[in-house]
Amino acid sequence: MAKWGEGDPRWIVEERPDATNVNNWHWTEKNADVWSKKKLEQLLVNLIIEDPKIGNVVIEEMEKCEGEARANQRKGKLIFFYEWEMTLKWKGFANGKGETEITGKVVIPNLSEEHDDMNDVDIDIEVVTGKGSPEGQVLKEMMRKGLGAKTIREKLQGYVEALKTEYSQDILLPAKGQAQVSQAAVKSSKTTTNSNSVNTSGMKSLAIDSGKLEVSDINLECEFKCTGMELFNALTQPEMIQVFTQNPVKMAGDAKAGVEFTLLDGSINGTFISLTPYTKISQSWRLKSWPAGHFSEVVIKITQTKEDTKLTLEQKGVPLKDLEQTKQGWQRYYFHAIKQTFGFGSSLF
Repeated sequence: MAKWGEGDPRWIVEERPDATNVNNWHWTEKNADVWSKKKLEQLLVNLIIEDPKIGNVVIEEMEKCEGEARANQRKGKLIFFYEWEMTLKWKGFANGKGETEITGKVVIPNLSEEHDDMNDVDIDIEVVTGKGSPEGQVLKEMMRKGLGAKTIREKLQGYVEALKTEYSQDILLPAKGQAQVSQAAVKSSKTTTNSNSVNTSGMKSLAIDSGKLEVSDINLECEFKCTGMELFNALTQPEMIQVFTQNPVKMAGDAKAGVEFTLLDGSINGTFISLTPYTKISQSWRLKSWPAGHFSEVVIKITQTKEDTKLTLEQKGVPLKDLEQTKQGWQRYYFHAIKQTFGFGSSLF
């Protein structure tokens, strides 16, 4: 327990960016209603859907868009709530059917955070003008099951990703002295090496097109003051990765086997191989500066105890010349940044 009047840094908040919410402990919320309506309209209105074998459709108007969207954080974890009901007006022409214009509506009764897969979102298609005609039926099926539904779902996914990107920027406040991970810092780190401290035990040689590549392994441990679930989420949820790296993340949703990722302005890329919720993450991983096509294998194990959560990292196949730089990168841009950003470095009480 911090003692009154002894200057415990947990009580000195006037110089901290997160002074009103130290270590992002308390629930905070941001309203994304207005932004969401504009974003959905931007993505969907004037959208042209054209199938050369069937015909073409343009979405002319957002007739209805009702619902809400909220971005929240509690104990350093980002939580998004959204629920929307939409009606769109469209018109189109079927190929080879002259100038018969077909009009109709797209009804999306519920888009919410409960939909992990956009294919689960219902898209109902109505034909208004030309109902019962062959042209109307052809375009209805294209919009209901074909290219139309596929394109609309892609736009809805784009909205969800944009929401998480836009509203994860300022909701988690950096603590005092937080390291700012920027593009300039990343580039600077690429030129920093310390050959005297490289551990060459376990060094191996791999054959590459330009000759033999000397590689070795990295083994690191770090303790975090959080639950295993919180640490796992910080390492796998793109909106949380974006916050602690202070850089956009290219990643198709939350982590799962086969999902590719690009971090730190392209300096890091890889693919998730397998995941065991809250305990283990396996991925292929490389730095942009490594020889083309060469990936290391990273296995992160998360073990929660009564006092804290322990992370162990094993990385195999790291080019020897980049061994120390890679090790420092994990400690600086991952471990230290996560602790500082989410308050996982020290106990709150």
